[in-house]
Amino acid sequence: MPVSARPAAWWRSEMTHYDVLSRRPWRPLIMGRKGAVASNHPAATQAGLDALRAGGTAADAAVAVSLALGVAEPFMSGLGGDGFYHFYDAGTGVSTVFNGSGTAPALAPPEEYRDGMPNSGHRSAGVPGSLAGVAQLHGRHGELPWAELVRPAAALAAEGVGVTHTYRRMANTMKSVLLRDAAASAIYLVDGELPALGAILVQPALARTLEMVAEGGAEAFYRGPIAAMVAAASEAGGGLIREADIQAFEPEVQAAISARYRSYEVRQTPPNSTGFVLLQELLIAEAFDIKAMGYLSAEHIHTLVEAKKLAFLDRERLAGDPRFGAGDLSEILDPANARKLAARIDPRRAASIPLQLPAPNEGETTYFCIVDAWGNAVSAIQSLNSAFGSGVTAGEAGFLLNNRMATWHLEPHHPNVLAPGKRARHTMNAPLILKDGKLWGILGTPGADNQVQVNFQAVSALIDFGMDPQQIVEAPRWFSDQPGQSATWPHKGKDELTIEEDVGPEVLEKLRALGHTLVTQRPIHGTCSLECIRVLENGMRMAGSDPRRDGWAGAY
Repeated sequence: MPVSARPAAWWRSEMTHYDVLSRRPWRPLIMGRKGAVASNHPAATQAGLDALRAGGTAADAAVAVSLALGVAEPFMSGLGGDGFYHFYDAGTGVSTVFNGSGTAPALAPPEEYRDGMPNSGHRSAGVPGSLAGVAQLHGRHGELPWAELVRPAAALAAEGVGVTHTYRRMANTMKSVLLRDAAASAIYLVDGELPALGAILVQPALARTLEMVAEGGAEAFYRGPIAAMVAAASEAGGGLIREADIQAFEPEVQAAISARYRSYEVRQTPPNSTGFVLLQELLIAEAFDIKAMGYLSAEHIHTLVEAKKLAFLDRERLAGDPRFGAGDLSEILDPANARKLAARIDPRRAASIPLQLPAPNEGETTYFCIVDAWGNAVSAIQSLNSAFGSGVTAGEAGFLLNNRMATWHLEPHHPNVLAPGKRARHTMNAPLILKDGKLWGILGTPGADNQVQVNFQAVSALIDFGMDPQQIVEAPRWFSDQPGQSATWPHKGKDELTIEEDVGPEVLEKLRALGHTLVTQRPIHGTCSLECIRVLENGMRMAGSDPRRDGWAGAY
């Protein structure tokens, strides 16, 4: 039966976990021998490919992609947000993380928020850090002139970008927030309503700001006229960011953390990122013969979900800014400790494991990955936190401010308790995979607490089942929620497992029988937007992009 003639729910009776594994993907697998880029928007992917074709490194392409994403999907990231940029140097084999996550303003002690953390408005905004992080990456590993990499984003802002289904969905979700700010409403809505599909989103103020960045670099932002504009807008709107906060901000260069899974090394972004949760999940899963279970069988899904629940307990105990005394990771990255946790998993019953501390869900973030002609790579993630961030702009600068303050805790002894100058803990993480000391794979996704869960599923699919990038990004996925888990204030959560229905009815029934409370979603309707690149031994780069949002991969 041709696809066009099939009933809407054809997969209900036809698909099993085996069919999902062998099914031909809807999108082609992208391949090229010199370079590859996968991002959450075609315009950003094109900007990255242009940089690579011009002789640039992965670091050069990262600048172009990062800034283009802030224009093309302003609801996800931008100059007012945060980012982590994980660079792999093929010449030395060293991984370095350029941490561009911003800080809490000096005027933001916990007592300033006695009534709780706001989710929108100027008081929800922290100091932006993304541009500083990507600029530092370029300063260390870039080859092309900075201005050449910024100007494509400036042109995109000036000339406009088409409004997509994803844009409309996000704007509809946050419409009431955008309407509270006249400047944001004027930019991102049309007479207070959603722009039509294919309407042209032009951002002239942002174009002018990006031209300043092209000419003056990150200094123009942090210690120049843009800092003054951000601070003036914040103060006028009752926010707490001042020019001194922005001027004092510096990104941090960090060594990547890592763990072994099977015969592979998985490297991750260190705290204040919660990338270590993915590493612990993998260490727990290594105690099981995952391949023998069958891809997306009930046994397979149950085992990974239970491993995730255990790993999130240690996230609450340890995740925060290490400069302010966050916990030691050595115990949870110890394989012996992971084996003890694995022994707690009951193959016959789902466990109810509420998080012991009220914790910082779907956050609105964007991910991209790049491999250049020399084998260098960037795994990068950046965010405004929620869709359209705080919902308010940085005044004449023309970009949205983040609402990162919503992720803080107010309990005095929590590792993520609010403090001036401190970096909030981030669900953002940017992994990559090595085999025999060489780059083997690179992947990531937006999605708040769901990030490390989808990355967990993807790494296992790559290594345990030998799937290709496009198969992985289109495969059915699940998301586990625990009481107290959600990423923003108030830190709620339900004891539920959300799962895309095309795992098949038999698998769903078996999961219910194991005690999982299921929330089902239609195929390709789950959260996150996974991007993935595999590097083969012959040098071929294979790239896959997620159809759940506007993801697109390119290679040459």
